[in-house]
Amino acid sequence: MSNKNKTMESKNEEAEYEAYDLNRFLAGLVFLAGLLLGGLVGAGVMLLLAPQSGKKTRRQIQRKGRDLREQATDAVEDTVAQARASIHEQVEVLQQRGQDALDEGKERFATVVEAGKTAVSA
Repeated sequence: MSNKNKTMESKNEEAEYEAYDLNRFLAGLVFLAGLLLGGLVGAGVMLLLAPQSGKKTRRQIQRKGRDLREQATDAVEDTVAQARASIHEQVEVLQQRGQDALDEGKERFATVVEAGKTAVSA
């Protein structure tokens, strides 16, 4: 292939790539315009078909917000109570294990002390 043909092919490829980039940009632009237009139409329809006034809607949203906050608070308090109970149980188990280990150590130590006393007095 001659250099002239290579140059022409290279220019054709660049032109195709630029056209592809332009098409992608335009597609993205059309998508964003459609998204914006759809949002505006949806907001307009919502305002026209709203079943109650904005004041009532705001009060209802505030009420629902308070209810949800109370439910969340109750759920958190229940979870904390359950966690405390579980931790308390685990602490009791660990305390018992520690006491058992201490008692076992005392028994072993007492046996060693007795053996030492016996050895010294003999």
